[in-house]
Amino acid sequence: MTTNKELPVQPDEDETEDWLPDLSYSQQLYAARPEKLRPKAKRRQTGPETVLSPPFEPDGRNPAYVSWLEQQSMLHDAILLGRQLAGHHAMWASPYANPDPRAAVRQASVWFTAYPLSLMTAPGQSFLGALGDEELWAAFAKIGIEGVHTGPLKLAGGISGWLPTPSVDGHFDRISMQIDPAFGTEEEFREMCANAARRRGTIIDDIVPGHTGKGADFRLAELNYLDYPGIYHMVDIPEDAWHLLPDVPEGQDAVNLSPESERGLAEAGYIIGELQRVIFYEPGVKETNWSVTPPIYDYKGKVRRWVYLHYFKEGQPSINWLDPSFAGMRLVMGDALHSLLDLGSGGLRLDANGFLGVEKSLNQGPGWSEGHPLSQAANQLIGSMVRKVGGFTFQELNLAIDDIVDTGAVGPDLSYDFVTRPAYQFALATDDTEFLRLTLREALRLGVDQASLVHALQNHDELTYELVHFARHRDDVYTLGGVEYTGGELAEHVRETMRRLLTGDAAPYNAVFVQNGIACTTASIIAASLGITDLESITDADVRRIINAHLLLCMYNAWQPGVFALSGWDLVGALPLDRSKVKGLIGTGDTRWIERGAYDLLGSAPEAKRSSSGMPLATALYGYLPDQLANPNSFASRLAAILRVRKRHSIATGTLVDVPDVSSKSMLVLVNRLDTGVVQITALNFGPEKISGRVQSDVIPAGRVVDLSTRRKVDDVDNLGGFTVELPAFGGLAMVVKEPTPPPAA
Repeated sequence: MTTNKELPVQPDEDETEDWLPDLSYSQQLYAARPEKLRPKAKRRQTGPETVLSPPFEPDGRNPAYVSWLEQQSMLHDAILLGRQLAGHHAMWASPYANPDPRAAVRQASVWFTAYPLSLMTAPGQSFLGALGDEELWAAFAKIGIEGVHTGPLKLAGGISGWLPTPSVDGHFDRISMQIDPAFGTEEEFREMCANAARRRGTIIDDIVPGHTGKGADFRLAELNYLDYPGIYHMVDIPEDAWHLLPDVPEGQDAVNLSPESERGLAEAGYIIGELQRVIFYEPGVKETNWSVTPPIYDYKGKVRRWVYLHYFKEGQPSINWLDPSFAGMRLVMGDALHSLLDLGSGGLRLDANGFLGVEKSLNQGPGWSEGHPLSQAANQLIGSMVRKVGGFTFQELNLAIDDIVDTGAVGPDLSYDFVTRPAYQFALATDDTEFLRLTLREALRLGVDQASLVHALQNHDELTYELVHFARHRDDVYTLGGVEYTGGELAEHVRETMRRLLTGDAAPYNAVFVQNGIACTTASIIAASLGITDLESITDADVRRIINAHLLLCMYNAWQPGVFALSGWDLVGALPLDRSKVKGLIGTGDTRWIERGAYDLLGSAPEAKRSSSGMPLATALYGYLPDQLANPNSFASRLAAILRVRKRHSIATGTLVDVPDVSSKSMLVLVNRLDTGVVQITALNFGPEKISGRVQSDVIPAGRVVDLSTRRKVDDVDNLGGFTVELPAFGGLAMVVKEPTPPPAA
């Protein structure tokens, strides 16, 4: 990781009103936001120009080391930001109590999901410079992309002594509010936001309410310094109980607890113990959600050993939202306000926000850690604070549909579509939409508003099975293919079917990712669904079929209410990397790196084989965007036509009202009601053969059915409330029902 550069020291807190600079563009987006509202964090960081005085030992007993860590910490920055904003009238300028998904969708309803490590840039150009490039935004405008989700950009990883350590989870283990110099500068971020604003778009940044990396905040917590232990779920184990702890090998700063150690500490009353599941479970690597430190001198010279919670990886200690110091809450809120008010983003993705409450079970069962009301309360606080300053939030929450509904009712404005994402992939793999229809109906029954969802294609993560809902409702009975399954049985059936059809001998280029899902790209899932076992054998005819199926998935996600999101891997048709190219990255079992190959959107570095961050270049089936946009038959040009239909008729802010039965197993019909009251119908064919099928629903009124793409009549709604459509292989239609043509006057 690049070491931090020293930044100019800002004036003291009580001088901020005189030095806060004017925002150059924020009033274009938020008219109520005053000009002078750019709080700054005061970072005195060690860089090449800074000379430290002795002593040099990175030890809690060294005051110079403790002071240096404090200047690096996020909590320190958050305190300074909070002092600058306290009592400022702008904090009361916007409504904030209730989530408003349609307001968020109207700001930007089509998102490009970036991944900093994988974007190819021109020689000498930073990631942020490339993402703010005018040529790229011109291409986005032609396609119909209105917003950019940047992905995590701030310094991540950890600190060991005086030295930085690399990220263990793709920069989702944040340790600072500073932009990582590997990706660019804060000024480049602000210019990117300004460029987006000029095109009436917005930038969506990330915050991580669930955990940090092992940076200065965690190291200060280990030193028992001030409020820092209150940031985390960490317990100081007294020395007379150290016999319950495993030894930490020389050179390691922690070791994962075995189930036996976890149980012993829980029985002794020190920790909550076993939780509902172990995310990223890996034998010998992560068998519990707890790790322990070696003996550490704190800042007063006392030796301590800590056990700390981490839902995810060992280097991602979990934040405690209900510590009396409220230090974790202050840290997260400060990070959010820095992104929105200082850097200028318009929205924030909340990562790992479903795991903010944890409680000991009363019946000796696993601790309560999912669907906990504290998560809802914390998300309400975050969502309200962001809305208070004119922004919006979305959650990437892989929990049961009930939990997504409950959290979205009070907290984030939008939720990632973990409801139907695996189901539409399952439909493509099996040429059968029954499970997709079952999932959509279950969501409707439980009160999911499709307009509140971010319907996405590939992102940086694996294709997660997202079957938590059915596992949670494991004893409920569902019917699929004429067979009755309990929820637990259905989840296992779907999971095993996807593994069988999309990995292994059927598709050796895709990989199982622990127990969570499948590491793949959208193009490689389609290739597997088409029966292609060797990516080297793909022909031009195969590419055309892959494009058609890829566009079908775009139609499904774009021709329904909500946000539509896609990535650079989607835009260029990227294939997974050969495992040998990322051998070092996948060595610990994180197979997701095969899907994160570098992609070049503009042809910025045609000779380069790796991104500036070192990711190997992925094979791209579709080509550069300028070339695609010059070809009306390309993926990007045909996608633009799909998105024009979506925008012209405001499908994004409509309401899904019915998912009717269909006459062909590969057919899917969605019936939406637009803001104008007009009934809009999306009909899709998830199969490789042309079909003719009937569309029928009680909510379809009498009238003429018109194709929104060609504006031609498709059929008339008959007396039974239905009509017939013909759909090509992997094809679809977006239609509306117009009033019946009145008979000619006598």
